[in-house]
Amino acid sequence: MVSRVYFAGSRAHSHRDSLVKKVDLLFDRVGAARLISAGDLVAIKLHFGERGGTAFLNPVLVRRVVENVREAGGKPFLCDSNTLYSGGRSNAVDHLETALQHGFSYATVGAPVIIMDGLRGRSYHDVKIQGKHFESVQIGAAVVEADALVVLSHVKGHMMTGFGGAIKNLGMGCGSRAGKQKMHSSVKPEIKGEKCRRCGSCVKWCASGAITLEKDGGAGINPEKCTGCGECIISCRHGAVKVQWETAVHEMNERMVEYACGALQGKKDAAVFFNFLLDVVPDCDCSPWSDLPVVPDTGILATTDPVAADQASVDLVNAQAGIAGTALPGALEPGGDKFCALHPKTDYRVQLAYAEEMGLGSRRYELVKLEPQRSKKDGA
Repeated sequence: MVSRVYFAGSRAHSHRDSLVKKVDLLFDRVGAARLISAGDLVAIKLHFGERGGTAFLNPVLVRRVVENVREAGGKPFLCDSNTLYSGGRSNAVDHLETALQHGFSYATVGAPVIIMDGLRGRSYHDVKIQGKHFESVQIGAAVVEADALVVLSHVKGHMMTGFGGAIKNLGMGCGSRAGKQKMHSSVKPEIKGEKCRRCGSCVKWCASGAITLEKDGGAGINPEKCTGCGECIISCRHGAVKVQWETAVHEMNERMVEYACGALQGKKDAAVFFNFLLDVVPDCDCSPWSDLPVVPDTGILATTDPVAADQASVDLVNAQAGIAGTALPGALEPGGDKFCALHPKTDYRVQLAYAEEMGLGSRRYELVKLEPQRSKKDGA
């Protein structure tokens, strides 16, 4: 099966083809309104960003999605799940404050924010699936109970999955805290003592209190307490944390896909996906900083197929020339695989292949490029 993916580029020549207008155009062409019935509670899934980061989705663009959902008769709310690590989003109170600090207030976006798995991450449903790792997955209650789903994904690299798009936003993003632990459980990091600077960053971000600073050396990890969340790998800036990438990360990608299947259970005909190829940074928005984008802003795409959304996103990013002087160590030429170059120890293609195998969507797609109509006054 070939899925249709609609794409609008980043260039703008007037107010008629601004990114805001392109959100409207994509919403219309992908047929999102037809997936929403009058009175539907519509979950708009996005990542509010970790405190200190700046590359998360622009609330102005999110507001246009909200307004389009309202015009279609739906009742939209923004949502995300609590994190496994102990940053600014590990409980609903901190999470809501982070969302507000980043501009996701009702006054700004026109919709309430609901943390889908509740105050401490215990509000979830066990959703039955048929996967090779799980028979059921724990999905945030607000997403399960919603009538329709709009997934807004900021495309970027990722230390553990190689690439983050719609599948990661669905799987890791809709899993409860307990679900996140199960997805990460195969990841057991170790610390290279000779590289440890005793900065304490890994201790701060460890969700389970498994890391301590030794009196006569660097940091140490208690394997019995470690949940495998991987935040120590991301937070260490000195390369002191290592993991068995070949087995652990491959399996974690598959587990994440199975959670994505659970998040879409009963909603395949009531879900639409927008991938934003803007500020494509090397690492996840869970990082408390944002590095430089590795390619120029590319555009926005929309489709009803999350696998096609991610495959098209990878292809569009890789078709760009990489930006010199960024974290991108190679593959700067158009066509070079930017995500493999950024994170060579993991392979993002695992999630795409397994998602297709699980019936989540198709890697084969038809790209439909949209161009807003411009008048002669705009230089057309």
